[in-house]
Amino acid sequence: MVTPKKIALIFILLLIIPAMSQDLPPIIKYNTATYNAGNQNWMISQDSNSYLYFANNEGLVEFNGAAWTLYPTPNETIMRSVKVIGDKIYTGFYMDFGYWKRQQDGTLKYTSLTKKIRNKIIDDEQFWNIAQYDHWVIFQSLTQIFIYDCNTQQFNVISSSTGINKVFTVNNTILYQTFSSGLFEIENGKSRLVSNAPFFTNNKIVNIYSREDGLLIQTQYNGFYDFKGGAISKWITDADAVLQTSSIYSSQMLTNGSIALGTVSNGVYILSPNGSTQYHITQNRGLSNNTALSLFEDKDKNLWVGLDNGINCINMQSAVHNFVDDTGFLGTVYTSVLFKDMLYVGTNQGLFYKPYNTNTDFKFITGTKGQVWALYQYDGTLFCGHDYGTYIVNGNTATQIFSGIGTWKFEPHPTDKNLLLQGNYLGLSVLEKTPEGWKFRNRLAGFDNSARYFAISGTNEIYVSHEYKGIYRVKTDAGYTRALLTTKYKYPSKGRNAGLTKFGDDIYYAYKEGIFKLNPKTKKFEKQEQLSKIFSNDEYTSGKLVTDYSNKLWFFSKNYINYFSSGKLNSDLKHNIIPIPSSLTNSMLGFENITQITPSTYLIGTTDGYYTINIKDINFKKYNIHIATVTANEMNANAINYSITDEGGFNHSINNLAFSFAVPEYSKYVNTEFQYKLEGIQDNWSGWSSRLAANFKNLPSGSYVFKVRAKTGNSLSSNTAMYTFTIYKPWYATTFALMIYLILAIIAAYLINRAYKNYYHTQKEKLIEENNRLLEIKELENEQELMRFKNDQLQLEFENKNRELAVSTMNLIKKNELLSTIKDDLKKTSEGDKSFKSVITTINKNINEDDTWDMFKEAFNNADKDFLKKIKKIHPLLTPNDLRLCAYLRLNLSSKEIAPLLNISVRSVEIKRYRLRKKMDLQHELGLVEYILSI
Repeated sequence: MVTPKKIALIFILLLIIPAMSQDLPPIIKYNTATYNAGNQNWMISQDSNSYLYFANNEGLVEFNGAAWTLYPTPNETIMRSVKVIGDKIYTGFYMDFGYWKRQQDGTLKYTSLTKKIRNKIIDDEQFWNIAQYDHWVIFQSLTQIFIYDCNTQQFNVISSSTGINKVFTVNNTILYQTFSSGLFEIENGKSRLVSNAPFFTNNKIVNIYSREDGLLIQTQYNGFYDFKGGAISKWITDADAVLQTSSIYSSQMLTNGSIALGTVSNGVYILSPNGSTQYHITQNRGLSNNTALSLFEDKDKNLWVGLDNGINCINMQSAVHNFVDDTGFLGTVYTSVLFKDMLYVGTNQGLFYKPYNTNTDFKFITGTKGQVWALYQYDGTLFCGHDYGTYIVNGNTATQIFSGIGTWKFEPHPTDKNLLLQGNYLGLSVLEKTPEGWKFRNRLAGFDNSARYFAISGTNEIYVSHEYKGIYRVKTDAGYTRALLTTKYKYPSKGRNAGLTKFGDDIYYAYKEGIFKLNPKTKKFEKQEQLSKIFSNDEYTSGKLVTDYSNKLWFFSKNYINYFSSGKLNSDLKHNIIPIPSSLTNSMLGFENITQITPSTYLIGTTDGYYTINIKDINFKKYNIHIATVTANEMNANAINYSITDEGGFNHSINNLAFSFAVPEYSKYVNTEFQYKLEGIQDNWSGWSSRLAANFKNLPSGSYVFKVRAKTGNSLSSNTAMYTFTIYKPWYATTFALMIYLILAIIAAYLINRAYKNYYHTQKEKLIEENNRLLEIKELENEQELMRFKNDQLQLEFENKNRELAVSTMNLIKKNELLSTIKDDLKKTSEGDKSFKSVITTINKNINEDDTWDMFKEAFNNADKDFLKKIKKIHPLLTPNDLRLCAYLRLNLSSKEIAPLLNISVRSVEIKRYRLRKKMDLQHELGLVEYILSI
C-alpha cells in the first residue's frame, strides 16, 4: 500500500537524483532505418573524398555526407573489416577478402584476392582486421595473417597455433599479439618474438600507440602501460578504476593526443593526453547504444562510433556543446544565468544549479517546483520569475518575495535604482529595495493585461507587448503606482510569437510582418526595411528578441540564429548569423532563450536540456562538393546510372536526367545548402536549398554543363562540381540527315519548278481557252442582247400594232354604232319611204359583220401571230364565231365593246362567253379573259 510517507520519500529521492550534467560535443545518431543495413558495425575507414565506409553485418556501407549506400557482402556473410588504401577499399569477411573500386558511374565493384590462395584459407576463417604498411596490405583472421604485396600481387602467410588477437602498425613496425604466446613483430615477411612476458600473455591488447620513443599499450581490462626498452610500467590515469570494470573493445588515438575508448557496455570514454577523463558518453548521455565495436577519427576530427546497434558521429571540434537530459529530471529549459560562478537553469520543473564549468551534477533548489520564466541579476541579487510569483535566489536556496500571480520578466526603474519593475500575468508591479532587502511594493493600478514583454521609455512610459492583443503604451504617474493613460496600437498589429525589447536607447518590436522601431517623437512604431529583410530571406518562426551584456540583439529564424551588433563607424546595425536551424536545436517556438554566460559563450535552452555556443570558435571549413550519381532514363522507364567521370552522351529519347550531389560534412549543427544551374537551358543559379538532387525533364537536343556548388554555414564550397553532357539529335536531325534533306530539297525544288512550269503552261493554255470561251460567251451575250433588242423592238411594234388594232377596232365599233343609230333613226322617221330604204340598205352593207371581221382578223393576225391557231389547236371544237370572240377577249374588250362588233346585244355576248368557257372546260376559279391572255 502506498502511504503518504512513501510518497514523500519518493519525492525527496526525485529531488536529490542528480542529472547527468556533463556538457558534451554534439552527437549525430544514425539508426539502421537511416543507413538501411544491419545493426553491428565492426570497422570504419575514410577515402580521399572524405566518404566514410563501414564494415557492417550486411556488407559495405558507404556514406558521402548525403546518402547511404549498402554494397552487400558477395557471399552474404558478415563484413568484419574495412580499410581504404589509395583508390581501393579493402574488406574482409567470411572466407574471403579483396577490394572494391569505384566505377565510372560512381558505384563500387568488388574484386576478390583469394582466388589464388583458396587452399591456404582455413575453414570458417573470418578476417577481422586490415592494416597497411608501405605497399603491403595485411589481412588478419584469428589464426592467420595474409600479407599482400600490391606491387607483385603475391602473398606471404603467417600462422599461429595459439591464435592471433590483433595486428598493429606503429613506429614503422608491424606488431601482433597471439593468445598466450606474447607480442611479435613481422620483419622481412617473417615473425619475430618481441616479448613473451606474462603481461603480454595474460592481457588482451586492444591497441598500441607511439609514446615518448616507446609504446603505449592499452589493455582490455587493466588500463594503459608504457613499454620502453623492454620494460613495462603502468600509466596511471584517473579513469583506471572505471576502466577496470569496463571491457574495452575498441580504441583510437585522436589528433590532439586524446584517446577514445569504446567499451562493451559502458559507452565511450575520451581521455585527455594526460590521462584525465574528458568525456564519458553513454546511452543516457546521447549515444544510441553502450557497445562501441569500432572507433574512427575522420579528417575533420569527428569521432565515429560503430555501435552494436547503429552508427554515431561525435563532433569533437564543434563550437557547440550539448547537455541532453534523457532522464527528464531537468525538463525544458526556459531561462538561464551565470551568477557567482553558479550556472542556474530555470525549467518547466523548477530551478536547478551547479558549479559552472564542472562535471558535477545539476541540483534542484527546494521550493521552486513549477514553471520558471526568468532569471535576472540586478544589484548583486538574483531574481527568479516563477509561475507562483517572484523569488530571490541565494546559492542553493530561494526565498519568495511576491506571490499570487506569475512573473514573466524584470526591468530596472529608469531613475531609481532601488526600484525594479516586473511583468506579471495580470499587469505590472514594483519591487523595492529596503534595508531589510527586496520587497514587493505595489501593483500598477489601472493596467491588468499580461506583460510578458515590456520596455520603459523615458521616465514614466511603459510599452507592453501582448501576443493576443498587440502593443500598449502605458503612461504612469511619477511614483509608478497607477496607469494614467493606456493606449492600444492598431499598427503594428498583434502577431504569433511576437516580441518586444529595448536595445540601447531604442525599443524594437518584431513579428511575422517585420521588425519595427519606436520613434520617440511621434510615439509610433516604424518598420525597419533593412532589418525586416531577414524574414524575407529566411522563414519567420519567432519574433522574440533578446539583448545580452555585449550589446547584441538576438533573435531566431527557421534556419539561423541571428544577432545584430552596433556598427563601429555609424549607427547602423550589423546583421550576423549562426547557421544552426531550429529543426536541429529542439527550441520552443516563441520561448527561445539565449543567455551570455561568458564574453564568447552563450547558452540556449531546448526541450531536452540546452546547448552552448562559443562564437569565437565558430568557423566553417571549405568543403569539396562531389557529384555522386548521374542517372538518365526515357519517359516512363527506369533510371540507369551513367559515368560521372567522362563526358556524357545520351540518345535523344533518354532526355530525363537526375544528378545527386554531396558534401562530406558531418557536423550536427551545420546546415549545408546547394545551388545549381544547367548551362544551355538556364543561365542563373537556383536558390539555395538543402535538396540533395536536381532533376531535369524532357531536355531538348544540345550540349549542357551541369554545375553545382554548396554553402556550408557561411562558407562556399572550395570547388564547383561540373558534369558536361550532350543529348544527341534524333537520326532525322543529324548532319547526314540534313545533307539528305538538302539533296531531297534540291530534287524537290527541281521537280516543283518543273511542275510549276507545267502548271503555268497548262494554266496559260487554260487561260487562253477560258478567254476564248469568254469571248464566245461575250459574243453570245451580244447576240442575245441584239436579239433581246430586236425582240423588244418587235414587242414594241407588236404593242403598236395592238394599239393600232385596238384603235381600228374602236373606230369600227364607233362607226357601226353610228351607222346603227342612223339606221334606227331612219327606220323610225321614214317608214315606207323607199328613198330611206336604199340608205338603210347602204348602211347595212357598211356594217356588214363579215367584212368587219375579215378586216379585223387580218389586222389581228398581223399583231398577234398564231394566236388563233394556238387556241384552235388547244380547243379544236371552237367555231369561227368562238375564235372571233376569243380575239376580241384577247384585246381585253368588255362585253359592251364586243356587242357592236358582233351586232348583238350585251346579254348575247355574256351568253357567248359562258358557252365559250364550257367548250374550253375551264375551272371555275380561272377567269376566261385571264386564260386567253395567258396563251
